[in-house]
Amino acid sequence: MRAIVMESFGEPEVLKLAEVPAPSPAPDEIVVAVEAVSINRSFDLLVRRDGNDRNIVLPHVLGADPAGTVAAVGAAVTGFSPGDRVAVSSTIRCGRCRECAEGDEASCRAPAMMGVHRWGGYAERVAAPAAIVHRIPDGISAADACVIVRHAPAAYNQLVDKTALGPGEWVLVMGAAGALGSFCVQVAKSLGGRVIAAAGSDRRVEAALALGADHGVDYRGEDLRERVREITGGEGVDVVCENIGDPELWDAAFDCLAQRGRLVTMGAHGGGRVALDIRKLYGRRLRVIGSAGVTRRNVDDALAAAAEGGLAALIDSIHPLEAAAAQHRRLEQSGSVVGKVILDPTVAA
Repeated sequence: MRAIVMESFGEPEVLKLAEVPAPSPAPDEIVVAVEAVSINRSFDLLVRRDGNDRNIVLPHVLGADPAGTVAAVGAAVTGFSPGDRVAVSSTIRCGRCRECAEGDEASCRAPAMMGVHRWGGYAERVAAPAAIVHRIPDGISAADACVIVRHAPAAYNQLVDKTALGPGEWVLVMGAAGALGSFCVQVAKSLGGRVIAAAGSDRRVEAALALGADHGVDYRGEDLRERVREITGGEGVDVVCENIGDPELWDAAFDCLAQRGRLVTMGAHGGGRVALDIRKLYGRRLRVIGSAGVTRRNVDDALAAAAEGGLAALIDSIHPLEAAAAQHRRLEQSGSVVGKVILDPTVAA
């Protein structure tokens, strides 16, 4: 089969199209004929550059979220047959830590990741544990499914499981046109929240408003604190979804919290080290909540909402496998990409 193989770390040019043996399923695995896989900044761009301190074994194939059709099933797998339309979650739980033993799916201490700790979906076929394979509902394309299963469950985890967003509460979504942020906007609206979408350009703000946000703020061109106070009548927001980790943006978003507000965070593309004003934290009874990982229920909720037309995936463009290096380069050099970039091995170059 054809795959994009990385034999060393470095610039996008290390991603090479190659012929490799097609996988056969282990007893508990499913082989998926890939029709879509997205390019992720954390698991793809950062891993490609230097391994991202994730113990990568070379040669390697990236791709955390493949979707397509079942090509083969292992001897111990039930409930799936060749031809079924499926999408693969990225996280493989260890099953050994205390959290796994207690059934806390989202808090596994040593998860493995598709496309990171094992070969991923930048290929015509990929083998994945049946436990992380999900049926795609009718009416959802493989491209939409790979984005939904990768990012929408995290929005449910943040807004339902971690912050328990209630109807009428104000929500500030940072990076609202990004993969996770765009779903946070939609999930918050579905829960009855009043949503302020914050993004880094007018175009990205407009994209978030089109997904249902009530208000938009360009945090590169406007004073975020001032605009949020103005929109909320001076109160601030009850919940902040802050999945960037940029020192300046974090501080501004934190200041937008109302008394007893909750800030939830997953992601650190902006650097990951931020200052925290402890006096504001305790004086205003605020909470900062880490949210890494999702549950199967989060995935099921996301797919059900998408099937009912309640969630839409933001997709920038779809490309053949051969375009992997060029699209990595584009994502690194352009801040104008709105939505996910997808690779489709079935598309001719």
